[in-house]
Amino acid sequence: MADKYDPESLTEMLPFYYKRIFPYGPYLRWLFYGNLDNFRKREFSFTLNGDIYARYISYNSPNELKKDLIKRCPQKIDLGAIYDICPKDHLQHSVFTPKMKELVFDIDMTDYDDVRNCCSGADICEKCWRYMSIACKILDTALREDFDFQLLLWVFSGRRGIHCWVCDEAALALDGRGRSCLAEYMSVLTANPVKKVFLTGDVLHPHLKRAKLIIEDQFEKLLEEQELLSTKERQTKVLGLVSNGDIRAEIEKEWTRIGPGQDVEKWDRLVAIIKHHQAKNSDRKLKYAIEEILLELAYPRLDIHVSKGVNHLLKSPFCVHPKTGKICVPFHE
Repeated sequence: MADKYDPESLTEMLPFYYKRIFPYGPYLRWLFYGNLDNFRKREFSFTLNGDIYARYISYNSPNELKKDLIKRCPQKIDLGAIYDICPKDHLQHSVFTPKMKELVFDIDMTDYDDVRNCCSGADICEKCWRYMSIACKILDTALREDFDFQLLLWVFSGRRGIHCWVCDEAALALDGRGRSCLAEYMSVLTANPVKKVFLTGDVLHPHLKRAKLIIEDQFEKLLEEQELLSTKERQTKVLGLVSNGDIRAEIEKEWTRIGPGQDVEKWDRLVAIIKHHQAKNSDRKLKYAIEEILLELAYPRLDIHVSKGVNHLLKSPFCVHPKTGKICVPFHE
């Protein structure tokens, strides 16, 4: 078993990491985008030992960055936008404007605390990652099929989430309005504390229809791993997502006939009862009842403010998360 990570040891390990392990070649090729000027005008920010925070750092050459990382050993690296001037010179200019930046998405496990039952807060386990797997699949597919983005870099956040960096030229050039529109397109859940998903319209949007299919593909495993219907409290929460009181009562009655630990069977009965009533009932609130529950329980929970801002900073790939000692490594969807 690996030794438990001690945050106090980070300052001892970082010099070795930046000298021997940090993948400068791939990292710099990514940041260049074929143009040294893009690199020179990119903002870096560092969190240094002693909780010292430094912004608007930039470099004239890759070698200058490498030397500075080895010298300063930042405990965290954040990346910002590519500006119209070198960020380190911004105080010498009256205008300092972000020109390009990857479109980014941030998904954090703590935003699932109202639906995950295995852990909460900063705690995570293998079961938690089912939510991240579903989120990654939904987002990756939508970005590729709906917007024709192809250069997607998925990165483990180092602690309890994942980041997506969309690196296509069209994504880099998006202004704040374009990023906001795209972020809102991807955002489905509202802030309503009781029910977060409300679907309307005669036809379900193709993005949501596809998301539903992706969720369904893993939903039985999610039901079992998270025991979403294993207690009275959890059953009441799911039943609360069904708008019709008579149908809620019917489902609840059926569930009492099913033994404990049979979450998949309970879900199948819920679906069957709702579909039965949908076939003979024109109540519009019932039209997307199953889709609303699935999306409520498993649709990606995005921090859309991270996606909207052109100058928003995000933890860099390959940096170390200071609280876990884990590397923000890229992964395949």
